Amino acid sequence: MSSIAIIDLGTNTFHLLIAEINENKPKVIFQETIAVKLGEGGMRDGMINDLAFDRGVSAIRQFKTSIDHHGVFQIKAFATSALRSALNSENFIKKIVTETGIKIEIIDGNREAELIFSGVRAAINMKDQSSLIMDIGGGSVEFIICDQDQLFWKKSFDIGSARLMDQFHKSDPISESNITELHSYLNVVLINLKTQLDSFKPKQLIGSAGAFETFASMLDPNFIIQFEKPEFTIDLDQFKKISKFIIESNHEERAVTAGIPAVRVDMIVVATLLTRYVLDLHEFKTLKLSTHSLKEGVLFEMI
Repeated sequence: MSSIAIIDLGTNTFHLLIAEINENKPKVIFQETIAVKLGEGGMRDGMINDLAFDRGVSAIRQFKTSIDHHGVFQIKAFATSALRSALNSENFIKKIVTETGIKIEIIDGNREAELIFSGVRAAINMKDQSSLIMDIGGGSVEFIICDQDQLFWKKSFDIGSARLMDQFHKSDPISESNITELHSYLNVVLINLKTQLDSFKPKQLIGSAGAFETFASMLDPNFIIQFEKPEFTIDLDQFKKISKFIIESNHEERAVTAGIPAVRVDMIVVATLLTRYVLDLHEFKTLKLSTHSLKEGVLFEMI
């Protein structure tokens, strides 16, 4: 039996998953998530600021301690949108290698979408039903149209929650004018998505981890993330109710709402608006959460 560690360096959060592999079957023995807010400020100047840089390095140091404790023999570390676009990403990667020996691979949006697809289809049996997978990150959002066996179309857009919040969430609660501006922006940016939805006509929308876990937590007080139970159905009518609350609430109200973690108290607003926008683009029959995402996709590809 051997163990592997997978690190997902996202724009908002860094994730560590350690799993034992026995006869090609994974058993997760340790998971950790650290809010680093690497894309704090929306990265409009194309740089990871000093505080975020230090938080990221500290998080990887903490992960390395856990990795050493579990006697891991192989480490895979993947970076996505924030480090893809940051002008000082090379400095960050060199710092990590110097301090921990962990080598980080920056992957492009297409590769990110492929790994998300691998993770989601291990969580949800789509059979031959055409589905749209949506992964809302802090820096980018990946859309994948697929069924269980085939990936028909994929695209990564630089419209993650950190970027949208910095650009459009100018008041609290968010104003109607800001919402209108956001919708106008999405009408332009996501015109290709609309075309693909009209062409493939997916029946269900599957939200991959992140904000969708927050929606599930708000709807079900007993919801917990379990590797063995990665699927959750979100009732569309109930989603409309909680989305209305999220959009009309202020920071203080969201901060004391059960199910909304501190790292998403503000970003959940634009993530909710984006989800509602996509639901309005096409007539989906069902909305589901897959708690498996990129890091699980890496795991299943490796085995």
